[in-house]
Amino acid sequence: AGARALAAEAAHLEELVATALASRDAIAATADALARIDVAAALAERAVEGAWSRPTFADTPCFEVRDGRHPVVEAALARSGDRFVANDCVLGDRSRLWLVTGPNMGGKSTFLRQNALIAVLAQAGSYVPAAAARLGLVDRLFSRVGASDNLARGRSTFMVEMVETAAILAQATPDSFVILDEVGRGTSTYDGLAIAWAVVEAIHEDNRCRCLFATHYHELTRLAERCDALSLHHVRAREWKGELVLLHELADGPADRSYGLAVARLAGMPPATVQRAKAVLAKLEAGRAKTGGLAAGLDDLPLFAAAAQAEEEACDAIRAEVEAIDVDALTPREALDTLYRLKALARETGGEG
Repeated sequence: AGARALAAEAAHLEELVATALASRDAIAATADALARIDVAAALAERAVEGAWSRPTFADTPCFEVRDGRHPVVEAALARSGDRFVANDCVLGDRSRLWLVTGPNMGGKSTFLRQNALIAVLAQAGSYVPAAAARLGLVDRLFSRVGASDNLARGRSTFMVEMVETAAILAQATPDSFVILDEVGRGTSTYDGLAIAWAVVEAIHEDNRCRCLFATHYHELTRLAERCDALSLHHVRAREWKGELVLLHELADGPADRSYGLAVARLAGMPPATVQRAKAVLAKLEAGRAKTGGLAAGLDDLPLFAAAAQAEEEACDAIRAEVEAIDVDALTPREALDTLYRLKALARETGGEG
């Protein structure tokens, strides 16, 4: 009886499997339809609840967002009874690179992330958290935000930052969308400023993509005078009766100051420490005014493309001189004279005194 029961059970299972296999195309089509309905219903529900708008697309690499918002941050603020401050973002041919300055906690990182999220949602077929949005198709979206170590691979925060930035510079195209947050902050002040300066120039001159670049290096604002498509913006903040008021609004132009000490006070830093920092800051600013500042002399540097071309021309001149040498026909004296001549040529093309 037990054997017959097992046989009957196996037969029933075989019949059920055969029936399922015979209907596999219909089952797969039904699952696909249900998945599409689920996605569409979920996106529609979010669009209605959040008052999202339908984006439009253009054939040019533009990015025009009016009253854009970050849906996750907006929902978190709504639970605590606060209102999210919406901001516009307009990237085009004449302003495809935005340099955003301002204090910590002012909303720079949120602004960068919300626009990247709007690009992803729009191209996924969703409505977007904005009053209106018009954008050109994005072939790739790159981001360098946050701080993270990869200790298992022996990579520090700065190393991870540099690896990710290098990948962006190597792969971003004019149709890409890039957000860069505080590039260069993981190393010394001079090294960090130098790297950030070079990255901004490379994005502007070589990659030529739509990019939002948030930084605390106010010296980078000098690049606006030399880079036609670079636009300066800052998150607004005010001090009222000794307290810092973060407005989370984006305005045109560079930030007038960093408000670092005010943020430290807001974070609960002991008053004595804040006062000491104030005294040290006064000394540093006096020294900066006397020497011309951290970025003194950078205005004399040629732009990224011009500098690279000059180095290439210098290498070409030395290479041509070396290739013209008939090694087998040289006497020891002529070989020595040739070395001196090459050394002099290297000094001239390298600009050494």
